[in-house]
Amino acid sequence: MSDSRRFLNYPRPCEHPVVPYKQEAQSIPVFRGYPLVIGAALIRSIGLVQAHFWRNAGFHVIHEIKDLTRYGACYDPTVVPVVSPEHREKNGGTRNVPAARDKKNEGGLGYYYTSVDYRERYLSGELTPRAVTDALLSLVQRDIEPRTDHSTAFLESQVEAIRAAADASTKRYQEGVSLGPLDGVPVAIKDEAHIKGYKRMLGTNLDFKGGCDETSWCVKKWEEAGAIVIGKTTMHELGLDTNNNNPNYGTPRNPHNTQYYCGGSSGGSSYAVGAGLVPIALGVDGGGSIRIPSSFCGVWGLKTSHGRVSAAPTVGLSSSMGAYGPLAASIDDLALAYRVMAAPAPAAQDPISAQFPDPTTESALFSTKNGDATTKTIGIVRSWIDRAEPAVRAVFDATIDHYRSQPGYTVVDIDIPYLVQGQRAHALTIMAEIASGVTPAQIRRLTPPNQVLVSMGSMQVTAQDLIASQRLRALLMSHLAHLFRTHPGLVIVTPTTPIPGWKITGGNADLSHGLSDGASSIRNMEYVWLANFTGCPAISCPAGYSDDGVPIGVMGMSEWGSEEDLFVFARDGEALLKKDRHAPERWVDVFAQL
Repeated sequence: MSDSRRFLNYPRPCEHPVVPYKQEAQSIPVFRGYPLVIGAALIRSIGLVQAHFWRNAGFHVIHEIKDLTRYGACYDPTVVPVVSPEHREKNGGTRNVPAARDKKNEGGLGYYYTSVDYRERYLSGELTPRAVTDALLSLVQRDIEPRTDHSTAFLESQVEAIRAAADASTKRYQEGVSLGPLDGVPVAIKDEAHIKGYKRMLGTNLDFKGGCDETSWCVKKWEEAGAIVIGKTTMHELGLDTNNNNPNYGTPRNPHNTQYYCGGSSGGSSYAVGAGLVPIALGVDGGGSIRIPSSFCGVWGLKTSHGRVSAAPTVGLSSSMGAYGPLAASIDDLALAYRVMAAPAPAAQDPISAQFPDPTTESALFSTKNGDATTKTIGIVRSWIDRAEPAVRAVFDATIDHYRSQPGYTVVDIDIPYLVQGQRAHALTIMAEIASGVTPAQIRRLTPPNQVLVSMGSMQVTAQDLIASQRLRALLMSHLAHLFRTHPGLVIVTPTTPIPGWKITGGNADLSHGLSDGASSIRNMEYVWLANFTGCPAISCPAGYSDDGVPIGVMGMSEWGSEEDLFVFARDGEALLKKDRHAPERWVDVFAQL
């Protein structure tokens, strides 16, 4: 490993003994419709009922780990790459964001337009940002009649501000002073981010703006690069599930098959990209919420290793496992969006963000695949991936066979201990963090499924539970550090989720009142939780389709600070979609609207 690859808060590498992977059967009943409304009221109010469901959820397994007390509690998994002054002086300099290369119908993109397609038409004068923006607003505004199928994915669009930004971009192109590859490109932002002039509801009927009327740092970076925010997208209420069912504002259906969910909690953003409305959108990956919908909607999703970094200002609910991250219709746009948004914030605004290297000038120093290094190692936990359903496993196996054929790749078997217990610790931590930011009066105003979850998070999670979970986080990070040091360039590869989509089984009853299906939620999170809990970067790549036409994704997770390695990994697997990628059932040809 290069001497330039140094870190702050890097875990002590330590191999933990192999622990057989054994997923316990769970007895969690499914509630929907009016029984859910009644059951939620009982569970919210009666502690004995809460305790019963808590025991059945299997959280006790965390306390069965005998040597957990050897580890100190880790409450924040942020690991900061450090660039030496010598390397910074040699390789740093003016920010230079490389333009994307991909265009529609190249690189397996099928029907998807990219930032390159927008920019070429703007530069030629064929289209203007204002014309594109007006066409999109007619599709995404929920406060105009007749509403379209697409407007369900959007919570709010501040029309005057949007048109002003579009006019400014149009003028720059006309005067030959474009800001660069993102100028005039439409983007969508998940409701979890702060944007000046917009509400922040977190998918609820409550106000989580916290008196803050500023724009989150990462959104500000996109806006400064000329991107046009066409609106805020809907999300699962509080981000507390993985299907994006939201009775408050409506549930966008999967653009590939409307009988399925988009996945949550960033389902509105993934719909916007998956349906072709925008080439780039912002999600927040607190529990895997970027990668699950990106998998179900057939787009790329990145979870960064910056933790809470680039999310400033942070007001209201936050998570030690959360990070804003992009979704995109192409790998190039994913990388472009990340490199712009992940610019370090000023130290006065966010001292942790300020310590990170700039992705456009320094992060390449942390790539094990740059320079003379050719190590590309894929790690597989066999007993873990065996949990995937047959359709998902078939796509995964085809993906691994593809990588075996690529120059420089080696596939190795690895072990990661306490995966079952770790997933419970991850869920417990999220529930406790969200419950700590919601009052009893606010709980009563949540949808029935979240009344159940937040009530249990506030009443059933003990101090012993929470501390044990953070100790387990430290153990897992220590073991991963051992794996990354043993196998330089390691990418741990799994399916993104073990299921080929989540069907809207209950129809309108589920969409009207919500759905409480804890077993399916936990099942859907079986792979994505690890990157969130340990702070590692991860990427979800579309790799195939189910028999019902729902996209299936494959996920790669790598060492802290190695996002650039993941872009290389994704690019090397891009050929998997070249033959099969096709237009979704709900597809918008934006340029044809003009």
